[in-house]
Amino acid sequence: MATGPKNEQSNVSNKKVDNKKVIRNLLFVVVGMFGFGFALVPLYDVFCEVTGLNGKTGEQYVSDVPMQVDTTREIKVEFLANLNADMPWEFKPLTYSVRVHPGEATRIEYVARNKTDRDITGQAIPSVAPGLAAAYFQKTECFCFTEQVLKAGEEKIMPVVFIVDPAIDKDVHEIALSYTFFIKPGSEDARAVTESKSNVALSTPLTQY
Repeated sequence: MATGPKNEQSNVSNKKVDNKKVIRNLLFVVVGMFGFGFALVPLYDVFCEVTGLNGKTGEQYVSDVPMQVDTTREIKVEFLANLNADMPWEFKPLTYSVRVHPGEATRIEYVARNKTDRDITGQAIPSVAPGLAAAYFQKTECFCFTEQVLKAGEEKIMPVVFIVDPAIDKDVHEIALSYTFFIKPGSEDARAVTESKSNVALSTPLTQY
């Protein structure tokens, strides 16, 4: 039986409707995947905070029961300092490594200096290696808990008090604690000041301790 013009037009119309449905469904999938990707970021951060995955060290450690110090073990803890590319500060640990017994509280200090002629707000992000040790690296005091404001040319000593949980794997003998300072959004224009030779703060090196 021959196909008439009306049937052909009907088939073309149906194909167009089907194509529109397919395109619409694909758009829903793309939008859903895009939104799911954004949702994964905070979920991943929460997961890292809880498990210590990826070296995240969690929030301030508070406990009414003191940890039992394990004097039979000793762990070397190294301290590192980094700056985000846009951060116009100098930043370093005053102590580069210590040996501690699991369970004992230890205090060390970092120092930072603002090299610009204006106030700068920064936020330090901590990381612990090996990553699985992060869940056992407890900080009772840390400059990373809050934003740090340094006035023009100001230098600040910033303490860290930490405890390595005695429950940490006995095969862990060394831990590295690293901080990266990021500039707070809105302070990016301070970069231009760091290149100005007229800035007195720039000619003063970080204090040698």
